[in-house]
Amino acid sequence: MGKGRLAVPAGVTDWAIAVGVAVLLLGTGLSQTHPSGGRELLGCALLAAGGLALAAHRRAPLVVLTITGLCAVGYLGAGFEVLSVAYLVAVYGAVRAGHRAVTLAASMGLLAVLHLTALVFHDGPAREVVAQARNTLEIAWLIAAFAAGEAVRQAERRADEAERTREETARRRADEERLRIARELHDSLTHQISVIRVQSEVAVHVARRRGEQVPEALLAIQEAGREASRELRATLEALRDDDTTPPHGLDHIPNLVKRFRTTGLETTLTIEGNPHAVPAAVGRTAYRIVQESLTNVARHAAATTASVLIDYRPDALGIHIDDNGKAILHPAPTPGLGLLGMRERVTALGGRLRTEPRSAGGFTVQAELPTNGAS
Repeated sequence: MGKGRLAVPAGVTDWAIAVGVAVLLLGTGLSQTHPSGGRELLGCALLAAGGLALAAHRRAPLVVLTITGLCAVGYLGAGFEVLSVAYLVAVYGAVRAGHRAVTLAASMGLLAVLHLTALVFHDGPAREVVAQARNTLEIAWLIAAFAAGEAVRQAERRADEAERTREETARRRADEERLRIARELHDSLTHQISVIRVQSEVAVHVARRRGEQVPEALLAIQEAGREASRELRATLEALRDDDTTPPHGLDHIPNLVKRFRTTGLETTLTIEGNPHAVPAAVGRTAYRIVQESLTNVARHAAATTASVLIDYRPDALGIHIDDNGKAILHPAPTPGLGLLGMRERVTALGGRLRTEPRSAGGFTVQAELPTNGAS
């Protein structure tokens, strides 16, 4: 059995790096020629502060970049000629976090300030003064830290994109497999139900021609076969929307409401808010919710009126369908496959769905679909 590697918390790693850099800076500074007295204490404090500030380089990369840069200027002015390893690590962290332009501008400014500090606080020829500033921040080391941060940032971005692509591919394959299974099931059921329907209709026809009384059970089988055929045909149309016909959306809801009016169901449509474009998936889901809700009302609720409300909000689309049919408050009705399908569609978009009897009678379906600020 393989042994899993022990994961070290990021905070522990950051503090280990910070303490290590602080010790390195202090050791380097004290091992070289350095001032004494108050300037020595100030320089040591700035060396340690610059290193310890790296503990926060993940949470606040630009703040750490500023602190380490100021510490480098400070201990150079105090008389310590130590390469600012802390600033180089801060450059790496800031670039890795995506702050390339700010880091580049800050580094160019720091190089100028270091040279000015060396000229003001150090005596000697200009060449030696410039060398002192260069010893604090080498351009070559600065470029290396910048390049390392950018390389890691690009690698992490590619890894994130690859992970996102794998998830999208897996989700698409799962959807395709579900669609394939649904179609195969539809084809199989359609064949069996067609056989039942044909046999029952033949039996009814023969009985009537002979003048015999048709059994109620046979008539029920005939009607059930017709109803099942209609429902399977409607299901097939929904499954093949993406292959044969343009997908239905919000623009098709008015015609859908009109069709239900012809069945004797008094249906009204109300639009609230400022209509705007929404993602295609949201429009398709909204259409299916209205279609399934009105279908349930027409078939099962014994309702005479139904109202559909489409509410356009800045970041969401609200859907509200009410009817005046028969609904029992206690116990609540068990959701059928239609309600389950609606819930799956809404959940896939990160929305919310509520279906329940109304206290005043009838049933209500309420959905909220996020549009992510689409306009």
